[in-house]
Amino acid sequence: MKHSRKAIKRLFQLDPDVVFLNHGSFGACPRIVTRAYQDWQRRFERQPVLFMRELSGFFAQARQALGEYLCAPPDDLAFVINATHGVNMVTHSLRLQPGDQILTTNHEYGACINAWNFACERTGAELVRRAIDLPVKDPEEVVAGFWEGVTPRTRVIYLSHVTSPTALTLPVAEICRRARQAGILTVVDGAHAPGQIPLNLPELGADFYVGNCHKWMMSPKGAGFLYVRPEHQETIRPLIVGHSYYPDRTGPGFPAHVEAIGTRDPAAALTMPTVVDFMRKYHWDEVRQDCKTLLTTALEQITEITGLPPLYPLNSGFYSQMAVAPIAPAFTPEEVQAHLLAPGRIEMPVFRWENYHVMRISVQGYTTEEDIAALVAGVKNLYQRGAG
Repeated sequence: MKHSRKAIKRLFQLDPDVVFLNHGSFGACPRIVTRAYQDWQRRFERQPVLFMRELSGFFAQARQALGEYLCAPPDDLAFVINATHGVNMVTHSLRLQPGDQILTTNHEYGACINAWNFACERTGAELVRRAIDLPVKDPEEVVAGFWEGVTPRTRVIYLSHVTSPTALTLPVAEICRRARQAGILTVVDGAHAPGQIPLNLPELGADFYVGNCHKWMMSPKGAGFLYVRPEHQETIRPLIVGHSYYPDRTGPGFPAHVEAIGTRDPAAALTMPTVVDFMRKYHWDEVRQDCKTLLTTALEQITEITGLPPLYPLNSGFYSQMAVAPIAPAFTPEEVQAHLLAPGRIEMPVFRWENYHVMRISVQGYTTEEDIAALVAGVKNLYQRGAG
């Protein structure tokens, strides 16, 4: 049974007076998942010692649900706080040498670029940023252009599956395939991918893949994961060394030594069975397709107002539920943000990227046609005022 957008919106706790088009920054959590989260917290407080004794089993159940969703063996997954945490763990674990190169793009998330820069400062490796210019037209051209940055010194390729500043879905499977043939390690930042695009992590082919569950999978905040192919799991060093880490490898190993970091609130990760059940119950694969259709409509209408062509072909595989729309450079991002937030309370990031000023629009299952109409009306009003 297909549920209406308004019916789905009632399943969330969003402020009804705000047009929330920023799921990409901090995704909203369904009420039923929030209840499960709070139930886990209450269970912890009722008998904390017993709960901690049983925690490894709870994590295993949650990893089982997550693994089924990602088509990955549960033992190849470990829960981390977020994708940035996972990237940091990988950068600390790789044995980089002076002169090694890490090839990445100019579309990456700032915090994770900082993690790689920090690793390069420690090891003498070099971070090389290969430009992928917008607009893009063809995935094969993107792969070919990026691959021109590979040199005999390239040791690692790091790139986002869905980029944060430009919402661009990169052809990571083909890049990972080429990298494996060339003996280059691949680290994929999937912060925006799980829940937004279908995933089969083993088939994707990345050596290391980090993701967030609290964005498009709609879990509570603080649930992310690190996927590591079996042949690389012994290389992973936890950022916090706890009881389950054994240097001689006689202990439980990955994922336990990643997850056992002392006392913390694990409730967000433990909601994973509820999260997956929610998406299954509400046919989220269909919801995602409806979201893309609605987002495409928004991009078409905004393009008509601005006269600026889209940065990727509409109805292409370069975007899914999140996309950026360029705005005239005459409008500063601060002006646009203030204009949209003031009258219509439209929550959406507007920023500079390279030579563009862009709006990043996120469409989730709770986004209604009225929400998009409010955005389009706000942009139209902005341009009318600017023309005046």
